[in-house]
Amino acid sequence: MMSKSMIICATALALCVPLAACDTSPGPAPEPSPQNVFFERLGLLCGKAYAGTLVSDQKADAEMAGKPMIMHVAACDLNEILIPFHIAEGSAKWNRSRTWLITRTADGLRLKHRHRHEDGSLDSVTNYGGDTVSEGTADRQEFPVDAESISSFRANGLDPSVTNVWAVEISPPGQSDAHFAYELRRPKSADDRYFRVEFDLSKPVSPPPPPWGD
Repeated sequence: MMSKSMIICATALALCVPLAACDTSPGPAPEPSPQNVFFERLGLLCGKAYAGTLVSDQKADAEMAGKPMIMHVAACDLNEILIPFHIAEGSAKWNRSRTWLITRTADGLRLKHRHRHEDGSLDSVTNYGGDTVSEGTADRQEFPVDAESISSFRANGLDPSVTNVWAVEISPPGQSDAHFAYELRRPKSADDRYFRVEFDLSKPVSPPPPPWGD
C-alpha cells in the first residue's frame, strides 16, 4: 500500500510530465544564409548612388581608365535589385547603357546585364549573366555564365565570353572603407580577362539621371 507521501509525489510527477511534453518555447533562430545577408546589404543601399573607378589595368579597358563612374541602387523589392552603372564619356556626357540586375531565385542569386542604346532600344547582346552555384559569402557572390548567355555570345561572335565568371562584392555596413565591387574574369580563357570596378560606399553622391530607356 502506498503511503500518503508516495501518493503526493506520484501525483506531482504525473502533473509535471504533460507540462514538460507540451513545452513550446522557441529554439534559437536559424542563422541567415550568406546570400540572404548579401542581398539585404544591397537593399540597405536602395536609392543611393556612389562614385567609383576602374581598378584593373588591362589594355582592353584602357578607354575607361580614370573616367568617373557611378553605381546607383535605383530600385529594390524583396526579390530584385536594379543597379544602373554610369560611365563618363566627356565633361558633360555619360554612357547610361548598362544596368545590373540581381535577383533571388529558388536556388540562390542571379546576376543579369541589361544593355540599351541611347534611344532606349535593347542592344543585340543583353540579358546575359549567370546564377550562383555555391552559397558564397556575405561579402562576395560569384555568377558563372549561364546557357542562355553562352548561346547569345556565340550568336554574336563573342566566343571568348563563354567562360565568363562575374562577381559582386559588398562590405558590411558601417565600415570606414566599405566598398561595392563588380568584377569579370575568364579563368579558362587564353586572354586571362580581368575587369574590376570599385565604388566607395562611405560617401554617397547625388543620384544620376535614369539609364537609357527608363
